[in-house]
Amino acid sequence: MINRFRQAVQNKEFLITAEITPPKGGNPTRMLDMAKGLKNRVHAVNITDGSRAVLRMSSVAASALLLQYEIEPICQVACRDRNVIGLQSDLMGAYGLGLRNVLALTGDPIKAGDHQKARAVFELESVRLLKLIDNLNRGVDFNNKHLPDDALDLFAGAAVDPQSPSWSGLQRRFDAKLAAGAQFFQSQLITDFDKLDKFMHQLAAKTDKPILAGIFLLKSAKNAKFINNNVPGVAIPDSIIQRLADASDPLQEGVKIAAEQVKLAQQLCQGVHMMAIKREDLIPQILDLAGIFPI
Repeated sequence: MINRFRQAVQNKEFLITAEITPPKGGNPTRMLDMAKGLKNRVHAVNITDGSRAVLRMSSVAASALLLQYEIEPICQVACRDRNVIGLQSDLMGAYGLGLRNVLALTGDPIKAGDHQKARAVFELESVRLLKLIDNLNRGVDFNNKHLPDDALDLFAGAAVDPQSPSWSGLQRRFDAKLAAGAQFFQSQLITDFDKLDKFMHQLAAKTDKPILAGIFLLKSAKNAKFINNNVPGVAIPDSIIQRLADASDPLQEGVKIAAEQVKLAQQLCQGVHMMAIKREDLIPQILDLAGIFPI
């Protein structure tokens, strides 16, 4: 299968990805229905790996299911639940199943999720995971031992938070991920586009690796307040919350807000990463309003 996402990066297209969570159980029907609705609207569908430390189907298995329907996945790989043996095994397995795009993440803390008595691993974090992927792509394992059954060729990305309160910390981590081999960056939920602008001009300007701004569909004022209270580093402006509160149809107002943010992102960075939890079916409508039509 042609790696559409990597080709779009190389062609310097405006990139569009969308996030979908795997099922919590054995039936992938809803996930597949949502993903099918995004076909030809996004360059790739990003499949989460135990996001918020909540139990769900393996991101590798869920991503492989998408391939069966010719939907290109970006498979998230988090360090929380695996040691270096498990990480390497899963990355090899993903490659063997035809997956080519991975997003290297440290992973959310166990206490955030639904299995708070589980034991976290965190033998690696995202920068060292990127280095591990680079090793496997060069045909050696974590111990720099030769892989007898061929190297991998994974296209690895990383997360970035342009709204980080620590500018020096943001710069240090961004530079480290670049040096470790990150080929693209997906941002956290963006609410402050001035900070994104500053990041793009002062830190990201030194690289040609694309930055995808995280665009989140807010469903109501209550939803926005919940995010403000529960998602670290996010501060949805009062003006947006009031706009949602005053709307006769808050969900549609959220769609309009998301479309406006996509347009803002087009002026600042090289792509958007769409997040519409449980309403992924509305992503095409958001893109239409933003003037982004089928790929």
